[in-house]
Parts: sequence; C-alpha cells; structure tokens
Amino acid sequence: MFKDGVLLISGGTGSFGNAVLGRFLESNLREVRIFSRDEKKQDDMRRAYSNPKLKFYIGDVRDYQSVLNSVRGVDFIFHAAALKQVPSCEFHPLEAVKTNILGTENMLEAAILCGVKRVVCLSTDKAVYPINAMGISKAMMEKVVVAKSRSSTKTVICATRYGNVMASRGSVIPLFANQIRAGHAISITDPNMTRFMMTLDDAVDLVLYAFEHAKPGEIFVQKSPAATIDTLTRALTDLLGASNHPIRVIGTRHGEKLFESLLSREEMVAAEDLGGYYRVPPDLRDLNYGKFVDQGEVLISGAIEYNSHNTTRLNIDGMKELLMKLRFIQAAVCGEMNDPEE
Repeated sequence: MFKDGVLLISGGTGSFGNAVLGRFLESNLREVRIFSRDEKKQDDMRRAYSNPKLKFYIGDVRDYQSVLNSVRGVDFIFHAAALKQVPSCEFHPLEAVKTNILGTENMLEAAILCGVKRVVCLSTDKAVYPINAMGISKAMMEKVVVAKSRSSTKTVICATRYGNVMASRGSVIPLFANQIRAGHAISITDPNMTRFMMTLDDAVDLVLYAFEHAKPGEIFVQKSPAATIDTLTRALTDLLGASNHPIRVIGTRHGEKLFESLLSREEMVAAEDLGGYYRVPPDLRDLNYGKFVDQGEVLISGAIEYNSHNTTRLNIDGMKELLMKLRFIQAAVCGEMNDPEE
C-alpha cells in the first residue's frame, strides 16, 4: 500500500518517530517527511540517516499554515507530535490543549483538505479514565479523531492507543539505568503499581497494522503484558549486575494511577478481539443524542475494563526476557553502558 507514496511523521524526531522512521525507510515509500519544531534534532537525524528519501520540515502543529505546507502532496500521515510528560502538562494544561487537541485538529483538517489517504494518530492509555491534564488532552484528541472521521469521505482517520513504551524518551527504564550507572538509589513510586510493557518494535507493529486495516474513526489497541514496578526494578538490577542496588520509595506522584487502562468497560462491550489486537469502533450516534437521553446499553453494566492489573502479568524472568529486547540493555549486559536514549 505504500509503494511510491509519501509519508509524513509529525513529531518525527522523538523516540517513537525514530522507531517508525527506521521501519518505513525500509519500505518502498518514495519519500518520508519529518515534521517537528526542533531543528537541532532534525539535523542530527539528517546526519545519522543520510538517506535521500528523508525530507525535513520545520514547523509546529499549533500553526496551521506550517502544518498545511508540510502536508501538501502527502499520502499517509503518522501523527505523533504531542506533549506527553504528565508533570509539564499539569503545570501548563493549556499548552497540552494547544498541542495535543488543537494541533491534532490542524493536522486532520490539513489532511482532509489535501486529500491524504490515511492518518494514524498516536494516543495513550492515560486517555482512558484520565485523571491528569495529559490524559485528558489525549482523550479529547481521540474525540477529535472520531468527529473528523465522520465528515471525512476520502481520508481514513484512526488512532492507536498504547501503554508504557519501554525505553522511550523520558520513561522510567532509562531513568533507572542512569541512576544505577551514577551510583544513586533507584527512585520508585509504589512497588505494587502496574504498567503495560511494550517495546518500540511492538508499538511500530501496531501503527502498521492500523495503516493497513483501519476504517474511519477506529481505535486500535495492542494486547500487552504488564509488570509491577517492583518486578521491573528487580529484573533490571539483576540484568545489570546490581541486585543489591539501593531502592528509595518516594510514593505515588501527583497525576499517577495505581494501574492504567487500555480499554474502558464501555469500550470493551463494543471492541472486536482480533487476536493480538483490539479494534474499537467509533461511536457514530447522530446529533439527535438519543443515547444521552432515553436510550441505554444493558451490556455495559457487566463489562470489565482491560487494565494493567487484569492483563497477563510478567514475573521477573518474563520481564528480563522483554528487557533483553532493548539494544541498550543488551549492550549494558555486555559491559557497554551506552546512553539509554540513543
């Protein structure tokens, strides 16, 4: 489906964008565009890849004109640009609104105007039952995706929702590895806290699956195992030869949950089980709002959400096996302490 096509990756200089780029450069796409606001990271990528397929566009998803300039002539869009750090969004919630919600509106409006074939937007488990500004803004982003998909006849717009992507920029595994390397105590929140665990390769597989199979307004979720923070810490310290490394429990931080959900119970009622994935169809109620007033759904009362407490739970050996899929962990086990985020 990508033969001779043009792909745009918004937020393409991030860890997720880089992972997707690595896979797409191997495809038969004619051109891959990176759209982001960080010229330094773009220059680093230009030098690192040195690939004639790769084109760079400076801009910000908040600025519709810069988005429009980058989208002209594009066939496919992977929209990953976002503010994703919980603390920064808590302190600056309107910034999360501008980037995660209005920025997505800009990208989708430009995609529809320019006749883009397919758009996949990146969401997160924090959008399900959100308690922080980042999760709320991503939940609203998903609503924008569904709303835009209703009025789009030529552009297929969908979303993927993912849990904790291991070793992505700003995640806990690089943090823990750096604390071990620096000789500092590992700071964990709650040992019993659970999180979904998926590798960047898994996350890219989900995006590719959505590109190939999505219908307008659908949300795709990959079934993922989960682990407690205690299990993750023990597995990591064992692999890095630091089993007795000191651990400091700091308690749950503002805006954090004990567990995360990838599907709400309301979504589970309608979700289609595809084996390794769930497909969530869009809510296509019309503007009469009957379901809000005098219609209900009996099945919802007995449904159970899909969360990191009730999914497959990894033990220490299972967590080690998953960690060993990460390149920087492989290098560290061999005695090479590379930068986890490279």
